[in-house]
Amino acid sequence: MDTEDTGEFLLPRSRQANERLHALIPGGAHTYAKGDDQYPEHLAPVISHGSGAHVWDIDGNRYIEYGSGLRSVSLGHAHPRVLEAVRRELDRGSNFVRPSVLEVEAAERFLATVPTAEMVKFAKNGSDVTTAAVRLARAVTGRPRVAICGDHPFFSVDDWFIGTTPMSAGIPASTNELTVAFPYGDLAATEELLTRYRDEVACLILEPAGQTEPPPGYLAGLRELADRHGCVLVFDEMITGLRWSEAGAQGLYGVVPDLSTFGKALGNGFAVSALAGRRELMERGGLRHSGDRVFLLSTTHGAETHSLAAAMAVLTTYVEEGITARLHALGERLAAGVREAAAGMGVGDHIVVRGRASNLVFATLDENGRPSQEYRTLFLRRLLAGGVLAPSFVVSSALDEADIDRTVEVVAQACAVYRKALDAGDPTPWLAGRPVKPVFRRLA
Repeated sequence: MDTEDTGEFLLPRSRQANERLHALIPGGAHTYAKGDDQYPEHLAPVISHGSGAHVWDIDGNRYIEYGSGLRSVSLGHAHPRVLEAVRRELDRGSNFVRPSVLEVEAAERFLATVPTAEMVKFAKNGSDVTTAAVRLARAVTGRPRVAICGDHPFFSVDDWFIGTTPMSAGIPASTNELTVAFPYGDLAATEELLTRYRDEVACLILEPAGQTEPPPGYLAGLRELADRHGCVLVFDEMITGLRWSEAGAQGLYGVVPDLSTFGKALGNGFAVSALAGRRELMERGGLRHSGDRVFLLSTTHGAETHSLAAAMAVLTTYVEEGITARLHALGERLAAGVREAAAGMGVGDHIVVRGRASNLVFATLDENGRPSQEYRTLFLRRLLAGGVLAPSFVVSSALDEADIDRTVEVVAQACAVYRKALDAGDPTPWLAGRPVKPVFRRLA
């Protein structure tokens, strides 16, 4: 085994910075999915800056980046139209004691882009708005239980969801009992759940699409089930919003939820999220009704002017420049290249690209076809050594064909090493440390 095989690649400054991060910040990052445990040991780059589809670490290495900002930076870093909109507001003040006119302008722009919704309220992150949707659903139905799609990985940092994960420490069992799960794509199982907890389920919440397309009639069937059982249908469009269509998955598939939540791509890295939905429901969090008031969303920084300006610029750019179509075209080119490279190296059944072209992920399978953190570690090491930072293959519109072609070259090199590890029946000699770890696990 030579140096090329083991992927010898050192990041001394990043390693030191990671130690400083862990000394001051629990987990060494402000998002668990960005933790250094998600990367090969001592090979977690600490970022200096980014431009377009590239980032530079503090060791001076440049990478082609995928999954930028956990899918939030879909136009590329420091996008000129977004920065221009933000700069216009920075000298005009960012937060006032009364609403800024930008709040109504941003709401108008959002609702023009997502016409299936009638009202919208902005916040700073996805958990704010998904939890607000759950609270609103409980208020309007008078029911306690929340039904989540058990096949989708994340909905909120709040107790109603985190209690269902292996990281449930600190959450009372009584809270966990109020969240139940249904499988994606299975209407019969969902109806059985709603029947078992008749008149107890406040809402069904799910990502409308994930790594696979919705089965024919599935979303419409959920709509009918929610109506028949009197519960609220909530689409979590954090990922599908803008990436599936400018109006999200609901715009693409033509099924209208009662409430939907947006974030990530909405701000191109700036902190902004949105809860949108039917006026009849949303107004319960307002002042123009006669019922009990619902504490829907009330955030000091929810309407920072520069973040709303960023969202307006993102929405305009998507519509005017056909960004969603570009994301799909780039993703299709990447997926085809990776599959060809993997097949050519004899690992086409072990490195598997999945998902919609605008939201690609990859699976790393062992010699028995089972998901493997060890083989993922080997693959990530080789990508990093080749200048590709790719916890996923989620594209941004800033990538160009040369970036895609270079990525495929690096993937092919990684596949060659992957083949050697498969032939040896043990990837351990190629890991140079502990394997990467799943985000959700009970023990550190």
